[in-house]
Amino acid sequence: GKFEQAHRGTIFLDEIGEMSKPTQAKILRALQEKRIERVGGNTNIDVDVRVLSATNKNLEDEIKKGNFREDLYYRLSVYPVQLPPLRERREDIPQLVAFFLDKFNKRMRRKVKSVSDRALEHLMNYNWPGNVRELENILERSMLNCAGEMLLPEHLPIIVSAYEINSLADNFHIDFQKAIALARNVPAWDDVEKEVCRLALKLTNRNISEAAVRLGIGRTTLYRKLKKYDLFI
Repeated sequence: GKFEQAHRGTIFLDEIGEMSKPTQAKILRALQEKRIERVGGNTNIDVDVRVLSATNKNLEDEIKKGNFREDLYYRLSVYPVQLPPLRERREDIPQLVAFFLDKFNKRMRRKVKSVSDRALEHLMNYNWPGNVRELENILERSMLNCAGEMLLPEHLPIIVSAYEINSLADNFHIDFQKAIALARNVPAWDDVEKEVCRLALKLTNRNISEAAVRLGIGRTTLYRKLKKYDLFI
């Protein structure tokens, strides 16, 4: 039915790597013959449809495993576009945040106008294994916790707000609970962050690239922190 509705237009097939074999066969027939048959019907209907598809799976690997049809793969991959994961294009995060704030303000009737610098820094430093969809989900949850006009760090889920401390614990073999206790007992977060940066530089012989990797943050982010705390070589 969707192909019939999209006649002389465009249809978007999301998560094609999850399609069952019978569904793949139907899609292939529609693409090859440019005709479909309604469920329960016996009449062919001509369709002229432009198809866009997306997946987060490696379809070539899925073909080798026998999970995806090779002939359908070549029908769909006429003009493939590789989109890097969100952690490799962090510069997109502020724009995505603004887009989702506007979207959820309208849907939830909220008036969250902005994100604090510290909250945005948490979002920029998080690793985003779930990519843009995870960012969307995190912001939706965070806005439920926000009654004001600015999204603050305390509105973010702990998985995001504690990511830097957790990363520090993993990379420098520090007990996570001790790291949390340290953060709570110092006068300000900036003091902790400054000492963490200083420690990272010391343990990597002031190799900024290596220090950034061990801290689990981007090189640009580390540069910004070093400038903030006057820790440049």
